[in-house]
Amino acid sequence: MKKSLIFALPFLLAGCSYYNQFVERMTTDTLEYRCDEKPLTVKLNASQQEASFIYDNKLLNLKQGLSASGTRYTDGIWVLWSKGDTATVYKRDRIVLNNCVLQNPKR
Repeated sequence: MKKSLIFALPFLLAGCSYYNQFVERMTTDTLEYRCDEKPLTVKLNASQQEASFIYDNKLLNLKQGLSASGTRYTDGIWVLWSKGDTATVYKRDRIVLNNCVLQNPKR
């Protein structure tokens, strides 16, 4: 009995890992924006309240912060602010991506 449990344990743990990855993918939305400067692809993870995107070949992971209107994600330097079908990206209070419009929004 103990030998079969020891043999099965790695498979059970691997199953948990795959389940967590499956749940992660199910709670992540990919949003495509067209901005004045260039396109922007944002991955939103609602369960972890995070947004991530690549800017200048750097992956940015931002946590949801306080916002009076719309939704705001930040890491203290970068800010992704969205409201409705539009978004703006700031770096240290300077706009780096402006007039971003969501492509194929869900209605």
